[in-house]
Amino acid sequence: MIEHIFRGSKKYWMWLSFLLIMIAAGFGAYLYQFTYGLTVTGMGRDVSWGLYIGQFTFFVGVAASAVMVVLPYYLHNVKDFGRITVFGEFLAIAAVTMCMLFIVVDLGRPERVLNVLIMATPHSIMFWDMVVLSGYLLLNLLIGWNMLEAEYNAIEPAKWVKNLVYLSIPWAVSIHTVTAFLIAGLPGRHYWLTSIMAARFLASAFASGPSLLILLMLVLKKYTGFKTEEKAIHKLSLIITYAMTISIFFIVLEFFTAFYSQIPTHMHSLEYLFFGLEGHGVLVPFMVIFAVLALVALILLLNPKTRKNQKYLAIACSFVFVSMMIEKGLALIVGGFIPNAFETITEYLPTVTELLITMGIWAIGGLILTVFYKMAIGVKEQTGGAEF
Repeated sequence: MIEHIFRGSKKYWMWLSFLLIMIAAGFGAYLYQFTYGLTVTGMGRDVSWGLYIGQFTFFVGVAASAVMVVLPYYLHNVKDFGRITVFGEFLAIAAVTMCMLFIVVDLGRPERVLNVLIMATPHSIMFWDMVVLSGYLLLNLLIGWNMLEAEYNAIEPAKWVKNLVYLSIPWAVSIHTVTAFLIAGLPGRHYWLTSIMAARFLASAFASGPSLLILLMLVLKKYTGFKTEEKAIHKLSLIITYAMTISIFFIVLEFFTAFYSQIPTHMHSLEYLFFGLEGHGVLVPFMVIFAVLALVALILLLNPKTRKNQKYLAIACSFVFVSMMIEKGLALIVGGFIPNAFETITEYLPTVTELLITMGIWAIGGLILTVFYKMAIGVKEQTGGAEF
């Protein structure tokens, strides 16, 4: 089964080489950060979480979204998802690995991760975040690998594997719920102090994750001999439509609560992000892009004609993914710190070092995904499918 990883076309090896170059560049930037500390980032006393934690938050959602193909297939016997379920599980493996790496680089010194284990405190949300993330990674590794191996050997998967599948469904919800609690449980940050934070996280996850999965399936269709069932794509697009609608609705709820009540501390973060506050508005252009992309994506998804057209669907999925990454992968985290406890504004933008490290972690995720997908396609096309 592993042998498929080492067989590929010139384009396949060029893609792997490109990813390795990006990883090397990111690692070089990380060594620079490790040497000089987090002072080389845009973070500081007032904004202590930035791009790293934003990306961590976003990709936890991408990982959790694997449940959107696992749940219908295993609990409701929706056979249309049969061919892509393992791809959803492998996407979760790549996403969780990226999440863990973003935590490591945000800590400054990687050995600090051991403090969570050495000085374990079960009343800490951080402790439970580590538990659910590492557990979810292990679950998807065991499930994805054993399911694919059973298919490779043309046998039924072991019963214990299916039991793990059932366990992974609530576990997927838990990883994003616990992450939401980690943020919403900080009473000094008014932007995050909302009871629907976990619901917002799950809604955006079930929009962005399946969007990425559809884009990946369309890429595989174009560059390999692997084709996904049209019904599976259609059903996933419906899930994205509902989730995106709910996600935008939740954001509107935050605006109503803050501005109708006219509570300044709840209004300031939203004002800063979307309109600028006291002459500061470095993130406003990003939020304009978010709003435009989200609105266009929703229009394309709500219209059955454009949603069923793969060209427009690809555009809609791209817009959903990018818009949610802006809102959740940067603005949500940074917005919670502005203004600070002293009602002053310290703006944040990631430095080149942060961008390079982030790019390197993205490349690591891409490498993991490529290798696992190559193996999965090789197994599913034993009779001579096209290589990539």
